[in-house]
Amino acid sequence: MSVDPHHAAVEALRQAVEVAPDNVALVAHLAKYLVTLNRFGDASEVYRDALRRKPGNVNLQLGLADTYRRDGKPSHALAIVETLRDQHRDNAAVLILHARLMHVTGQSASASASYREAIDLEPDARDAELESLIGYVDPNERSFDQPPTRMSAEGFQADAPDDNEPLLPIERPTIGFESVGGMESVKEQVRIKLIYPLEHADMFAAYGKKIGGGVLMYGPPGCGKTHLARATAGEVKANFVSVGISDVLDMWLGKSERNLHEIFEAARRSIPCVLFFDEVDALGASRSDMRHSGGRQLINQFLSELDGVEANNDGLLCLAATNAPWHLDSAFRRPGRFDRVIFVPPPDAPAREQILEILVRGKPVDAIDAKKVAAKTEDYSGADLKAVVDTAIESKLHDAIRTGKPQPLRTADLLAAAKTIRPSTKEWFSTARNHALYSNEGGVYDDILNYLKIKR
Repeated sequence: MSVDPHHAAVEALRQAVEVAPDNVALVAHLAKYLVTLNRFGDASEVYRDALRRKPGNVNLQLGLADTYRRDGKPSHALAIVETLRDQHRDNAAVLILHARLMHVTGQSASASASYREAIDLEPDARDAELESLIGYVDPNERSFDQPPTRMSAEGFQADAPDDNEPLLPIERPTIGFESVGGMESVKEQVRIKLIYPLEHADMFAAYGKKIGGGVLMYGPPGCGKTHLARATAGEVKANFVSVGISDVLDMWLGKSERNLHEIFEAARRSIPCVLFFDEVDALGASRSDMRHSGGRQLINQFLSELDGVEANNDGLLCLAATNAPWHLDSAFRRPGRFDRVIFVPPPDAPAREQILEILVRGKPVDAIDAKKVAAKTEDYSGADLKAVVDTAIESKLHDAIRTGKPQPLRTADLLAAAKTIRPSTKEWFSTARNHALYSNEGGVYDDILNYLKIKR
């Protein structure tokens, strides 16, 4: 009977570690070897045992975090890496791993920012595969026909040539709050802050109250923040401008600030207008965490535009969404800016029922029991519910092609599809819980604790 060579190698390494338990390099070698065998639980235990002996060792903590990442536990990894990142801003390996985790959790802009910071510290740490995954472009790698830096007419330092690129499209949404399933508390807060002042402009003017302001929505991804912003514009028949990270950020010095200024100016010319910033934490990350002045200048520009320092923001309604409010600079939450912070939780059972009814509307269905499906999809986001419906439809299409007889969508089809879709919100709450418990200055994250039924 042959002996498994991997087993023999693992046992030999274990014996060596028992002899020299304080040898960090040897411990890491054993753990990494276990990772190559996909024995993530064993590798994690090796790292944890070593950390009991050397609790502050950065390399051991990084190894444990990377093992969690490879094991599909990004929230566990982030809990370690974000602490390391705060304490060791000069460690490129920490920043690289943070970039990988940001990519895994869908925060591409934060991934690029951490990666850029890492290679600024250690150029040799560049990783072509990671750059491809996050879409990173090195701003120093410019082609020979690119012009030199100059000052633009607006006073911004700009490398890029002036062009005639069109401004962001200005929409006129036709949907209103009736298209948003559930979220009644969130809708009411948006009405109070943004809609009522616009609908009762004369009354607000009598009290000298300007029309406008900002609302920051945060919560797990896929819970309808973007859809709600568009519906807000439709509710008051206002114009709508959706701003993504790529619409603002630019590799040229000063061009990002100019892009942001022009977006605000276009919105001001189109009032009443809802200006919506998605992933706003990528544009307004905490300045205390930044090593370079470029990001701080962009944030200062953003704050100046929100304040209307050189322009009138009356009639401009600003909405922003983020999955990571703890990364947003606290200055954005001051009065007159995004001073109303709204937690957008996963839909409750009645809301899930409404969302399902909206999603199957116009499709061939046979007496769908949305209430029954809603009861079986606790913790599912709106995006998860859409995935359930899409999966069920794909299954029906496959059957129709095979049999030649299309059949309507039934409750059983949705229930079967729901068993194949895992709720995506749980990973977010794993991370959010730590911030709500340990970084909850002023009670800004109390809504998270209330949702999780955690008493402080």
